[in-house]
Amino acid sequence: MKYNTNPVKGMRDFLPSEARLREHVAAVIAQTYTRHGFARIDTPAVEHIELLQNSEGGENLALIFKILKRGEKLALDTAATNEDDLVDCGLRYDLTLPLARLYANNRAKLPEPFKALQMGTVYRAERPQKGRFRSFTQCDIDIIGEAGAIAELELIHATAEALKALGLTGFTVGVSDRRVLAGLVAALGIDPSLTALIAITVDKADKIGWDAVREELVRQDIAAESAYELIQTLQTLDLTQCEQQGICPEAASGLREVVHAATDLAGGDYTVRFAPTLVRGMGYYTGMVFEITAANLGLSVAGGGRYDGLIGKFCGQSVPAVGFSIGFERIVLLLQEQGFSPPLSTPRIALLYNRTEHNALDVLKAATELRQAGYAVQTIPERTKLGKQLSALEAEGFAGYQQLKHQGRSLLLFQKQ
Repeated sequence: MKYNTNPVKGMRDFLPSEARLREHVAAVIAQTYTRHGFARIDTPAVEHIELLQNSEGGENLALIFKILKRGEKLALDTAATNEDDLVDCGLRYDLTLPLARLYANNRAKLPEPFKALQMGTVYRAERPQKGRFRSFTQCDIDIIGEAGAIAELELIHATAEALKALGLTGFTVGVSDRRVLAGLVAALGIDPSLTALIAITVDKADKIGWDAVREELVRQDIAAESAYELIQTLQTLDLTQCEQQGICPEAASGLREVVHAATDLAGGDYTVRFAPTLVRGMGYYTGMVFEITAANLGLSVAGGGRYDGLIGKFCGQSVPAVGFSIGFERIVLLLQEQGFSPPLSTPRIALLYNRTEHNALDVLKAATELRQAGYAVQTIPERTKLGKQLSALEAEGFAGYQQLKHQGRSLLLFQKQ
């Protein structure tokens, strides 16, 4: 039998150079967020299916990887009436729901406000395509228990600092509020119960274009004139016009405060602007939302918003919460395309030995001495075609070889530049 050795469709293997780049990006992000006072947490990849299915996760609810019941719980000899009879768990599709569950379960042990940092793999059962996978890494920071605008400002500032630390420049922070869309929907006489569905549709604009958004809104039983006017207003709305368009004063004043303060904190290093077309498609967002786009990508590299109602579903008490997620995979891809190579934290040496001339103990003792001197040492047997091997080492960044005398025998050393 010949086995398929490719990863499952939509999943990936990472070779050493790729893994090292990913580790570097994760370390820079984590170090930046830690300096901003965020504490690292971790949650399981598997969640209760009822929590996943009732999490207001927008279109992600149709992309849950469901897990069959195990062992005696799976009664295959009984006719199942529906899929739910066979499923009790699923893989997390983002990190926000697991955080909300963790907080509700451990609230008494956590400080308030609680500033959380979480990095992990999430899973979505969607159709794989370029730049879109079924398994990918997310990096989230959240502030729970702070209702004021300082929470949004801290998240925006910390995330921008993380992007700058990774060498990203020329990016733009777009800020809006889900209540902007709700106010416009009400002012146009559209059924308010359609707001969540409209948000999901408008959130697709960067992928399908505004003409397609308008057509989809009409298919949702929204009058063509109302759909047109809604889109036109979203595209042209100014911060000074919000109240006149039926948007609640609290949302309008909060937006002005955050945009002006975030611009001040940016110090000209990046742009902060009001982005009325930004709504974010997740159903749990209740207030301010934000997104960072990179000029050289034309894509979002971070996004988030306030979700004051989600944790209360688990603990029965309203808890203010807001979060920001960095697009880890897109940043890694951008750095790969730029040919970026992570700096070495420890100088590396390739130690070449001859299997005939050197015994294993001598080689490892020599390597140990070098490691004690502060080097990361890779022991490699000499090949018959040494010239070809030296060229391969040079291609990996090793250069300037020298001979090391150990136990009267010579070992070749190559230090990585």
